[in-house]
Amino acid sequence: MQGPPTNNSAINGKLSILKEADMMGDMGNFGWGMGFGWLFMILFWGLIILGIVAVIKWLAISSRDGSRGKTPLEILQERYARGEIDREEYEQKKQDLLQ
Repeated sequence: MQGPPTNNSAINGKLSILKEADMMGDMGNFGWGMGFGWLFMILFWGLIILGIVAVIKWLAISSRDGSRGKTPLEILQERYARGEIDREEYEQKKQDLLQ
């Protein structure tokens, strides 16, 4: 018993397309991924380097600001300027600090 008749030319055409795609390394997208891959690689490493530089700058600035503490007289002047203490208390504490 024979099966239904087959169209061998259609099957052969599909097989040749598959063989051709396999020989091209499945580059069905015409190599766009490879064409712009170098650009994305440069962008990626540029962002990594930029991030490292930003962290180093941030650490340098924060350590510089944090190492310099305010003197007691500066704190007293700020409290007086904000109105936390009156002139009498300011003068008294200032004299205590300068002795």
